Amino acid sequence: MKKTLLVEGMSCGHCEKAVKNALNELAGVTKVEVDLSTKTVEVEGESLDGTLIKDAIEDAGYDLIEIK
Repeated sequence: MKKTLLVEGMSCGHCEKAVKNALNELAGVTKVEVDLSTKTVEVEGESLDGTLIKDAIEDAGYDLIEIK
């Protein structure tokens, strides 16, 4: 399963690392790719829970705008 996230507040390499680390801690996540220019994050894994993804991003200090 793959989800594309629109995340506000990311602007640098530190932001990218913080979001990657937060999402990689979730059960079932196998891959996280961040694109700062489009403010998108692609998450791959099994049984990805949108609520847990949202909580992880917000706990890292960013705003989840949309999950596709």
